[in-house]
Amino acid sequence: MNKFIWLLAGLFLSFQAWCLSTDKEQPIEIEADTAELDDRKGVTVYTGNVIVNQGSIRMTGDRMTVYYTDNRVLDVVIMDGQPATYRQLPDDSEIYDEAEALQMEYYGKKNLIILTDKAVVKQEGLRFSGKRIEYDTELSKIKARGDTMTDQADTVNGTGDGRVRITIQPKKQ
Repeated sequence: MNKFIWLLAGLFLSFQAWCLSTDKEQPIEIEADTAELDDRKGVTVYTGNVIVNQGSIRMTGDRMTVYYTDNRVLDVVIMDGQPATYRQLPDDSEIYDEAEALQMEYYGKKNLIILTDKAVVKQEGLRFSGKRIEYDTELSKIKARGDTMTDQADTVNGTGDGRVRITIQPKKQ
């Protein structure tokens, strides 16, 4: 059980670049209908209304899979949902940064979050949407990509024409 607690603790320590400087000092709380740890494979799977909180950080989804290296270092976190959501309050801001997608992948070693399928990121008056959005948490860079293979159903369902959408709100005076 002690190994399990240390694995959980490592889960969000790498999210530091995207959060309040005090978030990393807060306890991690994970709720799910079920949790399954496979120490040999280095995988923990949470299913059913998964909710993760650490300070101002909140993630939600239907299923979260956490992969670790042989040395028990966080490797990849995958959150799936309808949609999976992420929000956090940056330092010096009263507005939450928010993200949602059908799948979110976090690569701890690369400081990279990849949002795929109906991906949306909102940051202080900016809104990015596309098929795939990559967010470099260390450099605060966003790269968005549309889906050039968009089918008719996507257009009918209002998910767009396969292009990236960026909305910039004017600053309030």
